Amino acid sequence: MEPGNGTRISEFVLLGLSEEPDLQPLIFGLFLSMYLITVFGNLLIILAISSDSHLHTPMYFFLANLSFVDICFTSTTIPKMLVNIETQSKVITYEGCITQMYFFLLFGVLDDFLLTVMAYDRFVAICHPLHYTVIMHPRLCGLLVLVSWIMCVLNSLVESLMALQLSFCTDLEIPQFFCELNQMVQLACSDNFLNIMVMYFLVGLLGGGPLAGIIYSYYRIVSSIRRMSSALGKYKAFSTCASHLSVVSLFYCTGLGVYLSSAVSHSSHSSATASVMYTVVTPMLNPFVYSLRNKDIKGSLYFLIISCTRLKKCP
Repeated sequence: MEPGNGTRISEFVLLGLSEEPDLQPLIFGLFLSMYLITVFGNLLIILAISSDSHLHTPMYFFLANLSFVDICFTSTTIPKMLVNIETQSKVITYEGCITQMYFFLLFGVLDDFLLTVMAYDRFVAICHPLHYTVIMHPRLCGLLVLVSWIMCVLNSLVESLMALQLSFCTDLEIPQFFCELNQMVQLACSDNFLNIMVMYFLVGLLGGGPLAGIIYSYYRIVSSIRRMSSALGKYKAFSTCASHLSVVSLFYCTGLGVYLSSAVSHSSHSSATASVMYTVVTPMLNPFVYSLRNKDIKGSLYFLIISCTRLKKCP
């Protein structure tokens, strides 16, 4: 591929998960089902929390925000992928690619920040139970979410503006089903050293920082649980963290698996397949993890379904 002559390219080509025509209907049906389950499941979590006054607590406030972000996260990639399969086109415009990349970074990092905030909430609830309502007051909860949004917006803005400065070759092919920052930077014809350095710095800062906060929170939580004399108290304390710990493990293990697989195996197909885990599978499983392991959510969902059923029976 020859470098462009200074004119800006108009489109990229998303290679997707497979180039086999016979597999396209199967991929379309599978991803459409996963997308609908993700949206419907997370919407149910949001409706259950908003409709039940007993769930108007910091923990469920953060969970509702996480469910909203998960819906947005999958909506940045899957609809475009489904449209491309349906129209038998792999093209995405340059503007569309930059926009998709911006929102993908925004909601992906925001997911990470919200998981960290939720870990802090659990730390306060278990390690400082008598001061929980004083520390985790509504103003602080709103401020934590607001700061998370601001930092993620700024991060996405910086990365996207730097990507706009790059010059690309013609007939660009991205070995993914969405516009991933790393793939775009690697395809640039101009000098991309600064982009790579900034990208890895921000990944370390905005990825490693929250992970360190989660690990520290759970270190303090485990230490506090071990000092409890009552077995029942230990069980209740651990059960309040089990759902969040499951989601954190799923999010980080799948994300780490993507980068390890791409580092060990240089196959673009394996990297694209691994990306499905944290971009699609994790947001889809989050509602199941929280609803199946949380009796308050299950109870709220039950009453929500009963209420909807009764409304349908009314004349």
